[in-house]
Amino acid sequence: MKNKVAIMASALLISVASFAQKDQIKSAEKSLKNGDAQGAISILNDAENMIVNAKDTEQAQYYFVKGNAYLDVANKGVEEGKYLSLSADAYKKLLEVEKTSGKLKYSNQAAASITEIKGKLINSAIADTQSNKSKEGAKKLNDAYLLDKKDTINLYYAASTFINAGDYDTALTMYEELKRLNYSGKGTSYLAVNKVSGTEDGFTTANQRDMAIKLGTHEKPTTEKVPSKRGEIYKNIALILVQKGKIEEAKKEIVDARKANPEDSSLILTEANLYLETKDFETYKKLVGEALVADPNNADLVYNLGVISYNAKNFPDAEKYYLKAMEIDPNYANAYVNLAALKLEDEKPIIDEMNKLGTSSKDMARYDVLKKKREAIFKSTIPFLKKAVDLDPKNAGASETLLSVYRALEMKAEATALKAKLE
Repeated sequence: MKNKVAIMASALLISVASFAQKDQIKSAEKSLKNGDAQGAISILNDAENMIVNAKDTEQAQYYFVKGNAYLDVANKGVEEGKYLSLSADAYKKLLEVEKTSGKLKYSNQAAASITEIKGKLINSAIADTQSNKSKEGAKKLNDAYLLDKKDTINLYYAASTFINAGDYDTALTMYEELKRLNYSGKGTSYLAVNKVSGTEDGFTTANQRDMAIKLGTHEKPTTEKVPSKRGEIYKNIALILVQKGKIEEAKKEIVDARKANPEDSSLILTEANLYLETKDFETYKKLVGEALVADPNNADLVYNLGVISYNAKNFPDAEKYYLKAMEIDPNYANAYVNLAALKLEDEKPIIDEMNKLGTSSKDMARYDVLKKKREAIFKSTIPFLKKAVDLDPKNAGASETLLSVYRALEMKAEATALKAKLE
């Protein structure tokens, strides 16, 4: 009889607890409807210890209300990243509960909210990076990836953003995960201009993009090939290892990458860049030569050979490579800037000689000859500097150098026009 009473008492306790949980969830729902999301969260947190033993339907309702409350707080701009992640966690628990029970009451709404949260996290991350808050942005991008691991590009962007934030250890962990997944990112991007915002929006498929065009929300459709990102991933892994003093480990990473992905020519350049970073210029040139056989019209490769030649004081080769880079890509702004800088190298010995001259007739005659040579050098740089400024108006180095050249040649009208343009 005593055992029977004990069992009845236990059942009564469970029943009372169940009623209490229902009341708390209803009370939280009421607070949320009245605009008090924080109050709803407090009520639900008080019930958290009991919810584990609740019925599946009650657990699902609990997590649904909690997810809604967290999302409401995030939408009000209160610690947005934190509350978006907490909301997503609540919705994911709801999905797990309903998947196990087979009773899908809230799952569709929760899945839609998770998609919404993912978009908000990405947009918030973009805003963070634009405000020089790279670390906060990187965390949000990683949270977006954790919500939808099929969308691996968010992990790639999170790793890149952690690099910008200077958190190399976290970035390395993420790059290692991308490597494990053998992520490439290679594909096709379907784009169209949003008529309202004027921004270029991306679409998953050509059909989605074309539908937006038909609906009249977008215009000016374009299609772009997205190159493989493996080279950059392995390059960054290697560079982080180099920074940590693990040179041989970095080299092995690239060798293994090339063996695993023999079709990916970008990895040849990645290996070359590693040797460039470690100042092994001969191996670098050998690998770049190998890369050029595979991709002879790669302006980046040719340009980098120009930089190497310049650093080695091999100015004729540097000029040859810069001109070749321009031939491959007439819009390669840095090639124009560097060729102008290369030509200005010839000014240094002229200035040195001019400074040593005296005031005799012979010296003055020599001075006039040197002055004309110097002016000829300045004039030879103008076409390249003007092209660089046209291609990249924000390139302060090119603009300031061109302004100095105009002033040295007493080209006052051109100098005034350029200065006005810069201002």
